[in-house]
Amino acid sequence: MTGTAHIRLPKAKSTTFAGVSLASSLYTVPLTLFLRGNLGAGKTTFLQGFAEGLGIRERLTSPTYALEQRYTVELFDPLSIHSPLPALPQWGRCPPWGRENIELLHIDLYRIDPKEAKDLVESSDDFQGIRCIEWSEKISEKEKTGLHIDLKFEDHKNTERSLDIQFHDIALPSRAQIETWRKETALLKPICKHCDTVGRFAEKIAHTLLERGVIVRPETVRRAGELHDLLRFLDFQNPSLDPPPVWKKWMAQYPNLKHEAACALFLREQGFDALATIIEPHGLMFPSPKRPTIEQKVLFYADKRTIVDRVVSIDERFEDFKERYGKGKVSSKHTQWYEEVCAIERELFPEGVPF
Repeated sequence: MTGTAHIRLPKAKSTTFAGVSLASSLYTVPLTLFLRGNLGAGKTTFLQGFAEGLGIRERLTSPTYALEQRYTVELFDPLSIHSPLPALPQWGRCPPWGRENIELLHIDLYRIDPKEAKDLVESSDDFQGIRCIEWSEKISEKEKTGLHIDLKFEDHKNTERSLDIQFHDIALPSRAQIETWRKETALLKPICKHCDTVGRFAEKIAHTLLERGVIVRPETVRRAGELHDLLRFLDFQNPSLDPPPVWKKWMAQYPNLKHEAACALFLREQGFDALATIIEPHGLMFPSPKRPTIEQKVLFYADKRTIVDRVVSIDERFEDFKERYGKGKVSSKHTQWYEEVCAIERELFPEGVPF
């Protein structure tokens, strides 16, 4: 397991909202969602929001009598998004798995016994799209790869619900592994402090978003922050300086790459593809890269609010950026990047920045 998340769902719209937001926190396909919960707890409502977030044009309905239904995912068409929730952020619709023409398979196990349920699910184990299984408690699924989602009532009147999600779909390195990599790269202590501060701040942002009902991965963004500048020294290209031998080794391993791309490549080589996807677009680049997932946005924003090991405002961060890299002058790129960070801040916190 690579993390958990908890969300309160005071209204049916909150359940829909959470489902829509999940579509912006996916990193691999094929993928299975295992949904558990009492009758009326909101499983189908959640999946209707999820389908909307994926760009599915037709309304998802319960397949109770047909047992399963299929829908075409149209993530590449943002005009297909018609959210009834005006405050819902439009995260972007370019999926990190980079595949078009996939399907969503919706399976409902409510009316069949455990043996039939097991056979039905196993018959779709090779499905190459996104598989959503309601009443998954009828099968042995707790250790299976995917997203495990529990919806339950929070009050005796069955009016308020909550959602708990366990992420079993991506790999994350341990803190001990990160420390080993830092030693192997001879990462400077100020950069280590910066990475740890960004990681903690990104995790804090994630928990704030969860309180708003947005599904995001706190443990994942913390690890991304701790690693985002692992190869920062690759950008220290100064002909008058002779880098230490350990840095020369890494420079030879990743020639002509900036630290963002090099770190992403390194993590993919280590088997941490999702983390690489989150870290790769975190820098200030021109032209600016797409950041379709919520974790990419959180990391990018947390980094642009941090000077070494201090969390500051965007204005303070860019004033420091101007002095450090622009010799006190503001370039057109600087202005564009500033506006980009401010736009993401408004997207993450439409009601105002809480910290």
